[in-house]
Amino acid sequence: MKKVKDLKRWVDGYNEVKKATEELQLAFDFYKESIVSEEEVDSAYTHVFTLLESMEMKNMLSSEEDHLGAVLKIVSGAGGTESQDWASMLLRMYQRYSERNGFKWIISNYQDGDEAGIKTATLEIEGDMAYGYLKSENGVHRLVRVSPYNAQGKRMTSFASVFVIPLVDDTIEIEVNPALLTWETFRSGGAGGQNVNKVESGVRLRYQYKDPYSGVEEEILIENTETRDQPKNKENALRLLRSQLYDRELQHRMAEKAKVEAGKKKIEWGSQIRSYVFDDRRVKDHRTNYQTSDVQGVMDGKIEEFIKAYLMEFDS
Repeated sequence: MKKVKDLKRWVDGYNEVKKATEELQLAFDFYKESIVSEEEVDSAYTHVFTLLESMEMKNMLSSEEDHLGAVLKIVSGAGGTESQDWASMLLRMYQRYSERNGFKWIISNYQDGDEAGIKTATLEIEGDMAYGYLKSENGVHRLVRVSPYNAQGKRMTSFASVFVIPLVDDTIEIEVNPALLTWETFRSGGAGGQNVNKVESGVRLRYQYKDPYSGVEEEILIENTETRDQPKNKENALRLLRSQLYDRELQHRMAEKAKVEAGKKKIEWGSQIRSYVFDDRRVKDHRTNYQTSDVQGVMDGKIEEFIKAYLMEFDS
């Protein structure tokens, strides 16, 4: 079934490019007869170019997990309100990026900041190749700006970490041992502390995990407050657990592959990947050296060029 879906994706893409190319040729013919404007020809050309670029990026995503959705977690760093505000800005950036690219998103967990912003939030992003694209965002994001929360108007630096793992679907088989699971329930509210429930619909899952390769034991903790229905939240929490277990297996495979390909540059989880310097109007990715002065565009979700640069450097 997966192979059929993959082939259909390429056939649909080819047909879309073919149709757009025919429309471009038609627009050019009409332009020569002064029926359409030069701007309309330019628009048709841009459409073809965008479709080809999209197919080129998808061609770089060949790993089995790349086609999946993504679980994207944002955690504010040390620095109090400034870092928590920065985390909320990143949350908005990824929400806008998802909307720009036709992905659906929901917030499955959310914790308000002390005065503003957020301490942590988890986005579930569904859409074709969402993980393949967003895996490039994994790491520490650094903000430099004159903080509105500093009375002296000083330039401040703050950090937030972004963690991205695949969102498993029904095609992925992951075994969860019920004997290693415990549940807790709690009252929950929506994003921003709104609509606090009078019933304990929020769920907290604890899973006693033992790494099958290293033998290291750890407790996986997942909270879900996505809906006001406790059984549904339990179902969602289990899905997130399966996603984490799947990601651990992927990380082991990647580590083994890195040993074989020792010469290939390795990207460490948790490394500082990008700086957003507001006063200098500069956003720079430290892995690829790609940068832009369109700070507002980036914060509005325009991060496709950063993703493309990453994929060309590390996935091509």
